[in-house]
Amino acid sequence: MTIAIEILTKKDCCLCDDAKEIVERVLPDYPITLTLTDIESDSVLFENYKERIPVIRINGEESFVYKTHETTLRKKLDKLI
Repeated sequence: MTIAIEILTKKDCCLCDDAKEIVERVLPDYPITLTLTDIESDSVLFENYKERIPVIRINGEESFVYKTHETTLRKKLDKLI
């Protein structure tokens, strides 16, 4: 089973950079497909998320907002495999 992770992000967002770094650290250990979605490229996403980023969705479900913790991410992923 492949796990879909999507990070809602935008330019010049240091919290987004942190979230991407954490997800990239766990990528080799799990069957993950990663999608980065720039909220500034979609007016509806931008309106919904403006300052509420990064958001990490795991299989479509919002799992982290603002801060991402590697240990918690690994626990959530472990439950899915």
